[in-house]
Amino acid sequence: MQQPIIELSKLTKAYGDHTAVKGLDLTVHTGEIFGLLGPNGAGKTTTILMMLGLAEPTSGTAKVCGLDAARNPLQVKRKVGYMPDDIGFYEDRTAVDNLLFTAGLNRIPEAEARKRAYKLLDSVGLSDAVSKKVGTFSRGMRQRLGLADVLIKRPEVIILDEPTLGIDPEGVRELLQLISELSRHEKLTVLLSSHHLHQVQQICHRVGLFVDGKMIACGDIDCLSAQLDDNNEVKVELQVKGWNEETAGRLDGLESVLSLSRQDEPPAEMEVSNWVVRCSKDVTGQIAAAVIGSGAELIGICRQKYGLDDIYHRFFEGGEGK
Repeated sequence: MQQPIIELSKLTKAYGDHTAVKGLDLTVHTGEIFGLLGPNGAGKTTTILMMLGLAEPTSGTAKVCGLDAARNPLQVKRKVGYMPDDIGFYEDRTAVDNLLFTAGLNRIPEAEARKRAYKLLDSVGLSDAVSKKVGTFSRGMRQRLGLADVLIKRPEVIILDEPTLGIDPEGVRELLQLISELSRHEKLTVLLSSHHLHQVQQICHRVGLFVDGKMIACGDIDCLSAQLDDNNEVKVELQVKGWNEETAGRLDGLESVLSLSRQDEPPAEMEVSNWVVRCSKDVTGQIAAAVIGSGAELIGICRQKYGLDDIYHRFFEGGEGK
């Protein structure tokens, strides 16, 4: 099995009587985009600081690229690029100057650093702003420059803490697409911390739901969705034109169907109506055949799946899940 590039084991951080992170276990593999999703104050940033060796765990371990972050913080920093939610740049210097300064701190020879800087600025869509002072940049441009800044040392992992904060919707879309492309082309592992559901859902391979210092669920969207299906039931959504007594009778007659429920007002004759069929297993095909066989017109049919919004609220409302 492939060695995890990030491995947290029983990671705990307490500040006096307050425990910010509580026994966190997490593995992230090479090339993965992992979303750490949770409300503000959940402990996401504290976890990131321990991964970077900037905060010492009370107990447990944080290993990044095979290194214990608490014991080898400098080595970890060489391998990891970190972009905080509020990036600091020299406002009176150009984009290139800022990148060259970061490259110098990482002991990259000037000729190589300059070559990398121009290539990265082109990659993040800032080739037209190479000579502009950063003080004139919009929030979105600063975030793009931030990506170039963490990438100039060619890290194995990049950690992004609320990277879309304060950016307009179009800027968010472009930045997320950029992160996804960079991960794919550069074979980067990305840990993205956010409290924005739909943004995490767009690009992350897996998501960890983080609340009150604990990871309460972890997996891809389908895996998390399956955990919310009560008693392993399947729900099938229908749109039917011309629903009639025979339609209901045929569906009720299917062995796996548990119940039918209308999701809108009783329709007038031949109008489209919306239904949910609860089943003990997936019989979507049989349901479709039953509707058509009754003489009704099947407008639409799909197995109900939970989106990240449903998953988030169901898990968070229950604290530990359902």
